Amino acid sequence: MTITFGPAGLGPVKTAEEVLEKYHKLGLKACEIAFTYSVYIKAGDAERIGKKAKELGIELSIHAPYFVNLNSSEKIKREATKKRILDCCSIGELLGVKVVVFHPGYYGDNKEGAYSNIKKGILEILEEIKKKGWKIKIAPETMGKVNVFGSVEEISSLVKDTGCAFCIDFAHILARDKKVDYEKVKRLFPQEEWHVHFSGIVYGEKGEKNHKTTEKKEWEELLKNLPKNKKIRIINESPTLVEDSVEGLGIAKKLGFS
Repeated sequence: MTITFGPAGLGPVKTAEEVLEKYHKLGLKACEIAFTYSVYIKAGDAERIGKKAKELGIELSIHAPYFVNLNSSEKIKREATKKRILDCCSIGELLGVKVVVFHPGYYGDNKEGAYSNIKKGILEILEEIKKKGWKIKIAPETMGKVNVFGSVEEISSLVKDTGCAFCIDFAHILARDKKVDYEKVKRLFPQEEWHVHFSGIVYGEKGEKNHKTTEKKEWEELLKNLPKNKKIRIINESPTLVEDSVEGLGIAKKLGFS
């Protein structure tokens, strides 16, 4: 098993290479670029930043904008969602990114039809990626609110039905289900490579409220329950994401993970 850690943030373009150097010195081997409000890296900069990440042995991923919903009742919003994800893929390809993580959508007034709508959207995005000859993967994320599409079962089914990748957010699973059934997660995601989000989280009856600094005991519980035969990339999304990633790495080493 190999397990790598990194934060969900690279920061501004002008300091990106310095930040990657800092992450490297801290022993971090992953970084998720937050395009959560816009795709803020341009083509020329993407190639330069991607080259630096490769030199340092840091695997990059992207989080797509929050303004996406493949189950929107409005066609214009579904098309805008696909474009935003594909824009991430286009820049991601230049960055050498492994995977683009995205929020699949809301149930809205169409909970029954949500799965088929989201599946259709993913298949259309994958078709476009194939046409372009890109190697990048797209990964719907397990979501933390009960009124949002993205249970572990739903994401696992999308992977089987479309061939897309996936992002397992263990904090979201805890917030949504009030516990993490690690055996179920292992069963639903038998793939050899996992892209994982993790942090401390505050939640209530309806699920996720906000992320918080990850506690040592939370790291220990996660790491002790992860499968031992996979390549796992863990992205931390807490308010103290760099420090948390370093702490997770240290705990993993103490527990004997490579």
